[in-house]
Amino acid sequence: MKFENLLSSQLVGAENTEVVVSHVSVPPRTSLPMHWHPGEEFAYVLDGSFVLHQEGEDDVQYQKGDVGVVPFKKVHTIETHDEPTTILVFRVHESGQPERVLVD
Repeated sequence: MKFENLLSSQLVGAENTEVVVSHVSVPPRTSLPMHWHPGEEFAYVLDGSFVLHQEGEDDVQYQKGDVGVVPFKKVHTIETHDEPTTILVFRVHESGQPERVLVD
């Protein structure tokens, strides 16, 4: 799996808030560890597909061209299928906080 941050910038007029834009490549048949973010996460699927598992929610299937949102501090993970998946991720979160927090 490869996470490449393309941009990290303070938001003007939104004190203690920043936006991070990342290019994420996930190999086939991969499950990410359960985690959450100190903000909201917006994802656009560039290629491939995955299932989004969110704590307390029904699973949602995403494929190329789909856009999704993971709410503030929502515990979640994704699982890819038989093909690699590429996602463009936008996160708006609290400045100075880790980008993701793993959950046991």
